[in-house]
Amino acid sequence: MPIESINYWLALATLVLQIVGVTFLALFFLRKKFPDLAPIAVFLETRGLWIGLALVLGGIVSSLFYSEILGIAPCGLCWLQRVFLYPQAILFALAIWKKERAVADYSIALSIFGGAVALYQHYLQMGGTNVLPCPAIATQATDCSVRFLFEFGYITFPLMSFTVFAFLIIIMLFVRSRSSFK
Repeated sequence: MPIESINYWLALATLVLQIVGVTFLALFFLRKKFPDLAPIAVFLETRGLWIGLALVLGGIVSSLFYSEILGIAPCGLCWLQRVFLYPQAILFALAIWKKERAVADYSIALSIFGGAVALYQHYLQMGGTNVLPCPAIATQATDCSVRFLFEFGYITFPLMSFTVFAFLIIIMLFVRSRSSFK
């Protein structure tokens, strides 16, 4: 499959995740007003850790596919986003094994920092000016403002990363709201 097709399908998945994420966020705040939607909220509360694990594993696999198989070198900001994403796989796996829901707070914290880095890099890739020094100058790495993917007029790699982090935050809000593990 050509890289253009892979980019398109990942961008389409990102778009779907954005739409579903906004819908779930609305559900989170309106779930008490609309009791008919309670089964969806309960599903997200009880299965949120599994959803989070699947999402993180998808992010890890896709980032490693692009860097290790396709040879697209990650920049300094990409590495920072990986620092905030990769440990969440271990956190979710342990939380599922130990039946511990408190991991939601840690996931939210990691996702806030990772999402902030992703938004900053997306800003750079959309033509924004550098506010912080780019690590590529000192390390010979890839420039953080170079776009390797641009679909639908706004989706870039960092925006895909931000979407994953934002979705994780939304799902973890549901997990936090559940008082007991089932």
